[in-house]
Amino acid sequence: MTVMSKKKAGKAEDFRLDRIDMDKKLHKETYLERLEQQQLLLRQIQQAYLATGDRAVIVFEGWDAGGKGGTIRRMSAVMDPRGFKVWPIAAPRNFHKERHFLYRFWERVPPVGAISVFDRSWYGRVLVERVERLTPEEDWRRGYREIIEFERMLHDDGARIVKIFMHITPEEQLRRFEQRLTDPMKRWKLTYEDFRNRDRRPDYEVAVEEMVARTSTEFAPWHVIPANNKKYARIKALSLITATLGKGVDLGPPPMDEAAKAQAREVFGRLPEDL
Repeated sequence: MTVMSKKKAGKAEDFRLDRIDMDKKLHKETYLERLEQQQLLLRQIQQAYLATGDRAVIVFEGWDAGGKGGTIRRMSAVMDPRGFKVWPIAAPRNFHKERHFLYRFWERVPPVGAISVFDRSWYGRVLVERVERLTPEEDWRRGYREIIEFERMLHDDGARIVKIFMHITPEEQLRRFEQRLTDPMKRWKLTYEDFRNRDRRPDYEVAVEEMVARTSTEFAPWHVIPANNKKYARIKALSLITATLGKGVDLGPPPMDEAAKAQAREVFGRLPEDL
């Protein structure tokens, strides 16, 4: 579900989590086929960005155990790390607490030709900081405007922005918590805060709905994905990302450097295009 603002910035149409169709599914065979297609597109986009100088910011928000990490791993598996960076965002250190909340994110915006993924983001200002009362109400309410202005600056400077919220039901979340508890390789992911946050879910739902409604803009809309089915959610997220990052970009392989081409002909006698 893509939430578009009725204005260039400001409050979008009314948004409700309970209106999302949570029954979306994808079968394994279709999933594997589409995953391969999307991963190929990601590689082509990254290669094109190195030539065009385009850059992108991808934001993942969502419930604990919502599937953010699994989707990001499917991206990381095929991307060249020299032009692709994942930033896992946790609570700010004291150094950053003494500065504007966006300071630490300015340090992480992608350079020309690169793609940055944020596993949680500056939206903590209007989510966890709001619900847990870590920030005065006056400050987090001002955060909506500051975030829109921050994203507008990124957009005007040439960055493409994709914002995804992975939405799962409380029942599916509890099932995934239990899976983590019984799997020694995933148990480390389950924390006290996960259970505490679950108890505060009604408060978080209010915060999420207002966040989406107030910060979904024409240049950076929110995409809220029903993620009870991991396969569906991953392909939907990757499809949104490749559609946005690849729009208007020539995804064909860039021409080979002429000096390298001449040297290759000297060494090998001919190149594939000569055949």
